[in-house]
Amino acid sequence: MIKGFTSRYGVIRLVWYAVADTMEAAIVREKQLKKWNRDWKLAVIERGNPDRSDPAIAWGLPRTVSVSPGATSD
Repeated sequence: MIKGFTSRYGVIRLVWYAVADTMEAAIVREKQLKKWNRDWKLAVIERGNPDRSDPAIAWGLPRTVSVSPGATSD
């Protein structure tokens, strides 16, 4: 597995995602979001997933995954 953001920061839960019509549209949106401040990003998450439940669990993926040393699940 290639080391990346999720392993570097111990991310183990999905709380928001978006679907795009094309790869290009997804990349444009990702670049827009990267420029947003944290409060704006949190507002989008709160609007769409106020209890911050992990939609991956509803898709049948396991609830627990391996976590980097020192990372927490909450």
